[in-house]
Amino acid sequence: MKYSTRKLVLTAMLACLSFVLCTFVYFPSMAPFQHFVDVIAAVLLGPWYACAAAFLCGVLRMLSGRTIQAVVGAVFGPIVGGLLYEKTHSVWMAAVGEVFGTGILGALTAYPLMKAFYGLDAQEWYYYIPFYTPSAVMGALMGVAVVLMLKRTGVLDRMQHELAR
Repeated sequence: MKYSTRKLVLTAMLACLSFVLCTFVYFPSMAPFQHFVDVIAAVLLGPWYACAAAFLCGVLRMLSGRTIQAVVGAVFGPIVGGLLYEKTHSVWMAAVGEVFGTGILGALTAYPLMKAFYGLDAQEWYYYIPFYTPSAVMGALMGVAVVLMLKRTGVLDRMQHELAR
């Protein structure tokens, strides 16, 4: 497998951007800027580099005091969103993938981990879905807005072309 230096650098930059935005722009129980960056990363980098950026940001957030949800909730959205974008080349499908991957898959995965590691006393397996989904929707919509602006100005095509080299 050939790794692109440009993609690795952009992955690190997006992980850092997400971490900074999630740290300083905080909403209770929500991290919409993680999903914002996930959509941009899925479109620019594809599912695996986008997942790496989300994982790096999640680890940084865990190191700064967050729970395991910072990693678990973040990694499924960019994978599903990136795969859907690769298949359809639709920014909207990348957003749908982000919302489904994070809002459903991430939430369902977080429940048993939070119960095992942190003693969560909630009895329902769908406990985190109402918390993850609104955040994913808001962040994905912000990501779509930025990607559409980049597309309209032609910057998105140039960035994708440079990253493909």
